[in-house]
Amino acid sequence: MTPSEDPGKLVVRAYIALGSNLDSPAGDRQSHLDYALEQLAALPGTTLDERSSVLHTDPVGPPGQGPYLNAVIAVRTALGPRELLDAMLAIERARGRDRTSEGRWGPRTLDLDLLIHGDRIIREPGLIVPHPRLHERAFVLEPLAQIAPDLIVPGLGVTVLALKRRLHDAFKDSPNDGPNDRPNDK
Repeated sequence: MTPSEDPGKLVVRAYIALGSNLDSPAGDRQSHLDYALEQLAALPGTTLDERSSVLHTDPVGPPGQGPYLNAVIAVRTALGPRELLDAMLAIERARGRDRTSEGRWGPRTLDLDLLIHGDRIIREPGLIVPHPRLHERAFVLEPLAQIAPDLIVPGLGVTVLALKRRLHDAFKDSPNDGPNDRPNDK
C-alpha cells in the first residue's frame, strides 16, 4: 500500500542521506547504495520520490579510507521519524554495518542519515532532526540541493541552496581543500 492509498495516515516528505566507502562480502559501494534504495522504497507506507546523482567524495576522518559514494533521496512516508530511523538502521545492519564496534568517522559499508522529516524539529536521545550537522557537510548539501534547492530547513529558516552557498563561501578562501576537511560523524 502506498502512502496515498491510506487516507488516515499522515504522509510527510523525508530526506535521507546515503553513503558508502567500503566494499564487503555483501557487495561493492554502489551495490550498498542500490540495496538501500530498494529497501527504503519497500518500507510500509513509503515511496521513493526523488534521488540525487551519486557523488564521489573524499573521506572525512582517519587516514587510509577509500573515497565515498554519497547521494540523497526524498521519500514520501507515513512512518514516523523514529520508525523510519529504526528501519534505516536495520538496513545498515543488513549490509554489515555495526555501529557499536566501528570507530567514529571511520569507513562504512552503508551510512544512512535521516536529514529532514517533514517540518519536524526533534531532539531526543538517538534522534535529532533535522540532522545536526546537515549545514556543515558539502557531501550532503550538494546532492540535497540537486533535488530540493528551495526546501527551507526546519529550525534554520533558510533554503538548502543558501546553506550550500554559505558553506562554499566559508571555505573558498580557506587553506584547506574544502568543507569536507574537518571532522564530522559521517
